[in-house]
Amino acid sequence: MIQHHFFPSLLVVSSLFFSSCKTLTETRSVSETTLNTPKTWSTRTTKSAQISTGWIKEFRDPRMSELVSESLKNNQNLRSLAHRLKAAKQSTIVSNSTRLPSLNSSTSYRRSDSQNTATSENYGISLSAGWEADLWGRLRNNTNASQADYEASEADYQGARLSLAANAAKAWCNLVTAEQQLALAEKTVESYKTALPVVERRYRANTLRAVDVQFARNNVSSAERSLRIRRLNRDNAARTLELLLGRYPSASVGSSNQLPSLSADIPAGLPSELLGRRPDLQAAAKRLYASAQRAESARKNLLPSMRLTSGLSGGATSFSQAFDPNYLVYSVAASLSQTIYQGGALNAQAQAALERNLAEIQNYTRAALLAFREVESALAADRSLAQQQEFLEKEVQQTQLAEKRALNDITLGIEGASFLEYLEAQRRSENAGISLIRLKNDRLQNRIDLHLALGGDYETL
Repeated sequence: MIQHHFFPSLLVVSSLFFSSCKTLTETRSVSETTLNTPKTWSTRTTKSAQISTGWIKEFRDPRMSELVSESLKNNQNLRSLAHRLKAAKQSTIVSNSTRLPSLNSSTSYRRSDSQNTATSENYGISLSAGWEADLWGRLRNNTNASQADYEASEADYQGARLSLAANAAKAWCNLVTAEQQLALAEKTVESYKTALPVVERRYRANTLRAVDVQFARNNVSSAERSLRIRRLNRDNAARTLELLLGRYPSASVGSSNQLPSLSADIPAGLPSELLGRRPDLQAAAKRLYASAQRAESARKNLLPSMRLTSGLSGGATSFSQAFDPNYLVYSVAASLSQTIYQGGALNAQAQAALERNLAEIQNYTRAALLAFREVESALAADRSLAQQQEFLEKEVQQTQLAEKRALNDITLGIEGASFLEYLEAQRRSENAGISLIRLKNDRLQNRIDLHLALGGDYETL
């Protein structure tokens, strides 16, 4: 009778097992994906520049390099991420421990006292061990996923370092730009103050109107107000940089009146493989792999699992007897378990894990496309900004010449000289000068963005 009941049960379990295997073979997770990409980018230039020791050296500014190094050393956000990365490392140890045997021990002591009975004591000791055999590689999948998660966190940390270095470099450029704009504002104040006595003298000579004097005095006041704004902007730029450096934001960091230099051209034909260095893409690839491993693990939950256990326990009325082999009980057991029915929970969990894997594929593809867009945009902007600078430099030259000649005509009392023309020449000269400073900074910012988009310099793979 026992055999008659046993074999039908075995057939049921076997059919469920093979049904699970059939489900496992219907869908598979994906651990990597491909994307059609261009082999190179063209910058429409015949010249090239090579960077072999770090992208920051392209700008040939020792002070910038020094500040970037300081930010990487002292920035509090980066330090926090470093500690989180160390914590993430411990999770890989926790995950790997599931593939190793576990060992537990315990001891106990009990004493009983009563008025009617004698005092009794009992000593107990137990030792247990367990190990799950990784028959299908499910535990290995979990370990691989945990390791991939850690490697993704490591890539995120490297991305944070690259981003911090870029932000520190940008903040330095912004500070120098603010310093140059402040110097230009001071020069504008002096220019307006120089012109005011001339206007007043020409007014007393009845060659200019009273309104011209009012305009000249208004310009001085306006320039003084603008000077205060530029000084505040400079201090704010300094404080922004100091925060990145981990310093107190006192606006006391030393500045420069010279922007970092910029190489004339970007190397032509940059290989698209450079993007493989980008930390965000590396992190996305690791998370894609981790999702595939978890999907595999969830699918293998449908298969039987085997666990080996052993134990040793004993109890005695004295401490010495508790360790006496004659009082110890040994046990060894092996179990094979298979979930037969759970309302479809395991199948649903496996399908959900697979869908998350497919979602990670789309996330990685989108991240890659965004990376290519950033590179293409930075290359196009570099060309456009360079062309704009050529025209703007000519504009500055002409406006400065016009301002000088307009003031000279008024000073000499040349017939037809108009003070309004001089005011317009001053306004254009100031605006063109500020625009040129800003444009040079924009070119530097865009070049830094290009290095961010590429994940480093132009060569290192």
